[in-house]
This record gives sequence, structure tokens and C-alpha cells, in this order.
Amino acid sequence: MATTFAVPDGRVAMAATLYTGNGSTQTISNAVNSVSFQPDLAWMKARVAGSNNLVDSVRGVNKILFSDATTAETTYTDNLTSFNVGGFSVGASASSNVNINGNTYVGWQWKAGGTAVSNTAGTITSSVSANTTAGFSIVTYTGNGVNSTMGHGLGVAPAMIFYKSRTTAEGWPVYHSALAVTNNLALNNNNLQQPGGSYYWNNTAPTSTLIRAGTDTANNGNGTNYVAYCWAPVAGYSAFGSYTGNGVADGPFIYTGFRPRWVLIKNASTAGYSWLVYDSARNTYNATGANLRPNVSDLEGTQSANLLDFVSNGIKIRGDSTGSINSVHTYIYAAFAENPMKYANAR
Repeated sequence: MATTFAVPDGRVAMAATLYTGNGSTQTISNAVNSVSFQPDLAWMKARVAGSNNLVDSVRGVNKILFSDATTAETTYTDNLTSFNVGGFSVGASASSNVNINGNTYVGWQWKAGGTAVSNTAGTITSSVSANTTAGFSIVTYTGNGVNSTMGHGLGVAPAMIFYKSRTTAEGWPVYHSALAVTNNLALNNNNLQQPGGSYYWNNTAPTSTLIRAGTDTANNGNGTNYVAYCWAPVAGYSAFGSYTGNGVADGPFIYTGFRPRWVLIKNASTAGYSWLVYDSARNTYNATGANLRPNVSDLEGTQSANLLDFVSNGIKIRGDSTGSINSVHTYIYAAFAENPMKYANAR
């Protein structure tokens, strides 16, 4: 019996799109071989120095968050100007650094569910845009300062959640299913996992219907507005887990069941190591080395100690112990597919 996949082609749900700023206005197409989609989340990063800009369709195209900062949501009317059927458009705003003339950029995009709907499954009513097929939802809510739940609309438990306050200066608590539910990481720094689960999500994992917010102002201050980006694993399309490095260039192999388009890695057991993002748009052949860091606004890194391969069924770590992905430490990862292994070709 042939294997079927909910997302047989990653090009309909996640994109890594390269473009060059023109300092004016332009429309960015995320089409790959004529396949495209309308995104609901765009995460734009200059390959030179510049902030990580996150914009989504639920908060609105003129509302920007920066993963490398704790600042509250910022309004730019001439930054990302629209989400389109096959990509997005950007304006001339230089202050948020998504279209500076001559700068090269990557735009990572995910498809949620379009217009948000009210979700009353939790103790806090949320607004949710959910793509149940691809396992991604955008959740907005207003905190109440006590242990609470919010509906996420996915129908399966998220494996990774980014929380961010929209109206106050706070960090980015990250829930990841490979960490103990008592612990968390922060997208905006290079710390190791911290024992923050009690006050971020009441030491309780998300369920098929609910995510949680504890009593900390980073994700549940009374009267404060928040966004949560939620991803759930989908066989052949997305995978979340952990691995232990071995310190040599013949590093561990991570089975995902697909050839990756986008990979996020973070050292969870030792402080001082940044989050790293790799994608197949910037890295068109193995070994893959070009990486960007969500927690800082610096330029693209190409360290030989941080190499890996994208293969038809997963990720082969090639970096050595001097880098950020293969010391003898514990790492978490998230990966999204170009194609399931059944349809993937060699690079």
C-alpha cells in the first residue's frame, strides 16, 4: 500500500525565499517551479547585519516583532505591506530593514489558516488562524495573570511554541517537546534551557486543543496582548526533536523522513550558543554552512565548524566541537520539508 502524506509538497506550506532590497517597493514571489502559496507568517532577515523581522496576518501587516530583541510590537506602515497569493510585498521603510537598497534578504514563510477566528476552548478566548494540514497556527490573546489555557486550533499537540508580548518589552519564551516540560528556552538569547516551565506554562504540556500560559508577564501579564506561534509535527513535512553531539566532523544523523528546506538548531544544555537557522535557498548544495541567528542581528555566518548536510531523509551533522551544533552537548531542532523522502532527490 502506497504511503500518502498530508503535505506531499512542502512548497505549498513553507518557503525560504531570497530577494534583494531596492529601497522602494517590490513584490516578492515565493514560487518554486511555479508552486506557491499565500503566507500568514513572514520572518525576514538581512544576510548582512539587521534585525529579524516577524510579521503575521493576524496581528496585521504593519505590526513588527523582532526575535533578537525584547521590544514590544512596533508599527511600520511601509515595511511588509501585504501578504499576496504567491508571496508578499515590501515597502521603502529603512528603519525595520526589510528592503534596504542592495541588501540581500531571506524571507521564511509559513501558511496558517488566513483570517483568524474566535476560539473559546480555553479559559482565555483566543483568536486563531490554523492550518491543520500543515500543523501551524497563529494564536493571539490577552493575558489575565493567572494560570490559563488558550485554544490553538490544530487538533494535535504543538511540539514547538514561540510566545511574545505585543504590548510590553519581554523576552520570547520557547516551549519545545524535546525539553522537560519544566524547562524553556528563549528565542532572543543564547542561554541554555532554564527551569521556567512553572511560570510560563504551569509545568504542563500543550494538548490537542490547548496551549498554556502561566503567571509570568512574558506570556500572561494581566491585560497584556500576546501572540503565540504554534507548530505541530506532520509526517513527511515537519519534525521536532533532540540529538547529542559527538564532537567530530562525522557527526550524528537526524532522521526526519524528508529532505529539509529549513532547519533550526539550538544548544539546550550549555550557555553561550546561539540559535542557528539553515535553509536550502541559501545553501543549494552540501555541505550546508550559511546560517543566520534568530537571537542576534548580525550578518550571515559561514563557519566551517557549523556544517551539515541536507539529505533525502534527514540531516547529517558535519560540524566539529569548535562550532555551535556538534559539541558533546544536547541540542533541540525543528525542521520543515522540501519533499517527503519518497519524492526527494539527491542534492
